[in-house]
Amino acid sequence: MAILTISRQHGSSGRQIGQEIAQEIGYQYIDREQILTDIRAKAQDWEKWEKEFEEHNPTIWERYDWSFKGFVALQQSFIFDYALKDNVVIMGRGANFLLKDIPHALKVRFEAPLEKRIEIVQNRENVDSATAAWMIKKLDKESKGFIETVYGADWNIHTHYDVVFNTTVQSAEVVMAFLKASLAEKDRLKTEESIKALKMKAAAFHVKAGILTNSKFFIPTLDVFPSNDTIVIRGVIHNPKEHASIEEEARRLAGDVPLKCELHYR
Repeated sequence: MAILTISRQHGSSGRQIGQEIAQEIGYQYIDREQILTDIRAKAQDWEKWEKEFEEHNPTIWERYDWSFKGFVALQQSFIFDYALKDNVVIMGRGANFLLKDIPHALKVRFEAPLEKRIEIVQNRENVDSATAAWMIKKLDKESKGFIETVYGADWNIHTHYDVVFNTTVQSAEVVMAFLKASLAEKDRLKTEESIKALKMKAAAFHVKAGILTNSKFFIPTLDVFPSNDTIVIRGVIHNPKEHASIEEEARRLAGDVPLKCELHYR
């Protein structure tokens, strides 16, 4: 089946709708908590970074820090693992940007006026309006900053999504019906070519996460991406020995997928 990614303004009811649609159509619901659980289970050394590097507005230092890049790469690799399984709702984490070129991924955005979101958060969290407004603005700012840093994009631009819902205008019932119909349409785009493209992207991000979380390596810049049937690894390294070690590990991580190494010295 098609993949559903959801981006939301905090307090717009996007999370609740995502959980409801997943339950109703039998999809697995994946959010930040699930991704962090996966990281703890598979990469114990990275558990300590949770409080520092959860979805927030990274500092200048973090943007260029090796551990921040590794933590993000791990999250992205897990997102692709879930996308490969199909029948999944992926909440936030920039999944719409990761899957932007995948035809059978439906990318949805939920928004609502601030006044309505304040009312929702007030009732949900049992706080006053000033506190609710502060929470919303803080969380939106942090999420927006995270997306800008990692994906170089403004999450408020509607062209990043297939459809944008204003939950004060469209009822949950209308939204749910639209999502079901849209997922059925997207499922028709799940061709062998689309599946192959997703698998290649997943393989590339698996290699990238493996390199960036390997304490033996320190790479100032690294880009790993699919090009036709080949994974290309491109970056700046320090010496021939490091080049050989990284290329060997990248080929191991790539498995049967051909790999082209374009590493360069400073």
